[in-house]
Amino acid sequence: MSAVAALPAQPAPLQDTASDGMNPRTRRLLQGPIIPTLLLLAWPNVLVMMAQASTGLIETWWVSHLGTDALTGMALVFPGFMLMTMLSAGAIGGGISSAVARALGADRRDDADALVLHAVVINLGLGAATSALFLVFGRQIYGAMGGQGASLDAALQYSNVVFAGNVLVWLMNALASVIRGTGNMLVPSMAICLGVVMLIPLSPVLIFGFGPIPALGIAGGGLAVVLTTALMIAVLAWYILSGRSVVRLRAGRLRWPLFADILRVGAVGAVSTLQTTLTVALTTALVGAAGGPDAVAGYGTGARLEYLLIPLVFGLGAPMVALVGTNIGAGQHRRALRIALTGGALAFIVTETIGIAAAIWPTAWLNLFGSNPLMLETGTAYLQFVGPAYGFFGLGLSLYFASQGAGRLGWPLLAGLVRMVIAVAGGWAVLAATGSLAWTFATLGLALVVYGTMLAGAIASGVWFRSGDRKAIDRS
Repeated sequence: MSAVAALPAQPAPLQDTASDGMNPRTRRLLQGPIIPTLLLLAWPNVLVMMAQASTGLIETWWVSHLGTDALTGMALVFPGFMLMTMLSAGAIGGGISSAVARALGADRRDDADALVLHAVVINLGLGAATSALFLVFGRQIYGAMGGQGASLDAALQYSNVVFAGNVLVWLMNALASVIRGTGNMLVPSMAICLGVVMLIPLSPVLIFGFGPIPALGIAGGGLAVVLTTALMIAVLAWYILSGRSVVRLRAGRLRWPLFADILRVGAVGAVSTLQTTLTVALTTALVGAAGGPDAVAGYGTGARLEYLLIPLVFGLGAPMVALVGTNIGAGQHRRALRIALTGGALAFIVTETIGIAAAIWPTAWLNLFGSNPLMLETGTAYLQFVGPAYGFFGLGLSLYFASQGAGRLGWPLLAGLVRMVIAVAGGWAVLAATGSLAWTFATLGLALVVYGTMLAGAIASGVWFRSGDRKAIDRS
C-alpha cells in the first residue's frame, strides 16, 4: 500500500487557495501542531465507530435479561459479527475510501463515480459469501468455541437472523466508505448514529414483545440490528442518489482495474482484522473447553470491552494515516515519526486508563450484563489480568494505522502474528500445565504487551525507511 493510497479520510483538494499553491488542508497536515490537529480530525471517526460498537453493547444489555444461556450465545456470535463490521468498514471500507479519494485527487471524476458501483458489488459479494459461511456452518463454529446445549441453541437463533441480514451490513459500510472517500465524515456519522438511536427502543420491543408485537427472544435482538441497518442504508443511499454527494452511482461496465484499486488496499487491512478476531475466537474456545458456557459468558463479556477500544483508537488512527502519509510524501521523516509516536502515546494513555479502571472495578462493567457467579468470577479474572495491558493494545493498533500511512505494513502484521501465537499457543500451554484460567488470562495480557512494545520499538528504530532515508531523518 502506498502512502498516497492510505488517505481515505481526507477530502480531495478541489482547488488551491493558498498563495503558495498549497491547499490549506495539506498545509495543516504538514505544518499544524500535532496534538491539536490529531484531535480535530479524530472526533467524527470516534463518533461513528463508537456508534457502531454501541449496537453490540446495547444488544448485549437487553439479551442479558434473558439469562446466562442467552448471554453465552451472544458471546459466541459476537466475534464473528464484529469481524463483519471490522472487515466491511475498516479493511475493505478503507480500500473503498482510499480508491475514491485518490480518483478525486487525480481529477478522474468518471472513475470516482464508477467506483461507487464497484464498491457495492464487492461488498454485496463478500457479504453474501460470509453470510453463507455462518448460516451453513454456524453450529460447528459455535460448538468449537465452547457452545453446548441451550447456549448453543441461543447462539444459532441469534446468528441465523443477523447473518441472514449480514449482507446489509456490508452494503451499508460500502455506501458509508464511498461518502467518507469524498471527505464527508458527517453524513455517515449521522446515519449510523440514527440507527443506534432507533435500536435502543426497537431491540427490547422485539426481544420481549409489546402490544401486538410478539416476544421473539434473542432472535428479536438480531432482527432489531437488521432493521436498523436497513434504515442506515436508506439514508446513505438517498444522499448519494439525490445528487448531494460528490460522487454519483451510475450504471456502467465493470472494470477489473477498479476492483483491484479497492482490493489491493483493503486486503492488507483484512489480514490484520482477521488476526485480531481469530485471536479472540480461539481464546474463547480455550475458555469454553476449560470452564464451560458460564465461563465463556464471563470471558466474552469482559473481552467485549477490549473490542470497544478499537473505535476509540480508530478515531486517532484515521488521521494518523493521513498525517504520516502526507509528511513522508513531503520528505518530512522526522515529523512523520513524531506524529506516529505522539499518536501512539495518546492511544496508550486513553486505553490504559480504561484498562486500569476495569481491573480495579471489574464488576462495575460485568454487573451490567448478569449476576451468574461463574460468569462474574471469569470476567473479573480476565479484566484484572488483561485490563492493565490494554494500553499496549491501543499503542500497537494506533501504530498499525500510522504504518498504513507510511506504506509499511510488514511489522504490524508480524507483531499481530506474534500476539496471536503467544495468546493462543501460550494460553493453551499454560492452561494445560496449570489448569488455571487466571494464568491463561495473564498470558493474554503478556501477548498484548509484546504486541505494543514490539511494534513501537521497531517503528522508533526507523524500520519504515531505507538506510539512506534513515540518515535523512536528522535532516528533515
